[in-house]
Amino acid sequence: MKLLMTGKMGQLGEELQTVLPTVGEIVAVGRHELDLTDGDRIRELVTTVKPDVVVNAAAYTAVDKAESEPDLAMSVNGTGVGVLAQVCDEIGARFIHLSTDYVFDGRQSHPYGETDPTHPLGSYGKSKLAGETAIREIGGDAIILRTAWVYGVGGTGNFVKTMLRLGGDREQLRVVCDQVGSPTWTGDLAGAIAAIVRQQIPAGTYHYTNSGVASWYDFAIAIFEEAQTLGFPLKVRSVTPITTADYPTPAKRPAYSVLSNQKIASALGTYPPHWRQGLRQMLKNFAVFGNKVQ
Repeated sequence: MKLLMTGKMGQLGEELQTVLPTVGEIVAVGRHELDLTDGDRIRELVTTVKPDVVVNAAAYTAVDKAESEPDLAMSVNGTGVGVLAQVCDEIGARFIHLSTDYVFDGRQSHPYGETDPTHPLGSYGKSKLAGETAIREIGGDAIILRTAWVYGVGGTGNFVKTMLRLGGDREQLRVVCDQVGSPTWTGDLAGAIAAIVRQQIPAGTYHYTNSGVASWYDFAIAIFEEAQTLGFPLKVRSVTPITTADYPTPAKRPAYSVLSNQKIASALGTYPPHWRQGLRQMLKNFAVFGNKVQ
């Protein structure tokens, strides 16, 4: 089996490069090899590689910046994804695309299912929903995998790395407590994607996050507890919970981002590990790399 994977420099892309070779030959490309705003280049690359499976881990992910660059976000996450899906359909390749909890408005009070109504609050979510819509309109052998609150050792930054950096510099921190979701480690997410490829689950939309629920404040406290156990250098002594209103951002975030894992668990025959377990393993892996916070 031959796999083409985009987004090789991202935190999920780096993790995928360690697990996808267990299911087939992998060709990994980054932004320099494949610009998702360039439809001709997308077509040229995919038809040249002739993959059996394309895993799209590339995206415009700057949530706040997307409010001032909506056209660029839409070009990458919407139009580019549509071209990628179209070419996959033409050559008969399975297309696995990563989407997000930001397609929802967060006003629900129970886990979002795959068929629940979407209503993105900002430009990033709208662009990701446009990509989903394009995939569904094209049809073919495609899987849309929504996830949330993703973090890992690789990539250029995420909430865990930010907390470790700030916790190493400051004694007091303030963290939002009224946004709730499921922190998801790239190691578990990448493993699930490999299982999806291996088990050839039916086409459609699925949700995958780590199990359990936390606020950003809960997540921060857990990060510091686990990091302290592992000997990370920390100065932080107190973390104060604050509201979203206390920490305004250009983009509105969904207050409730919990996604139901029932469908993917049924398809794969196993339920995702708890988020705290994933956090612990990520920090252990991170410690091996010398506690270098990016």
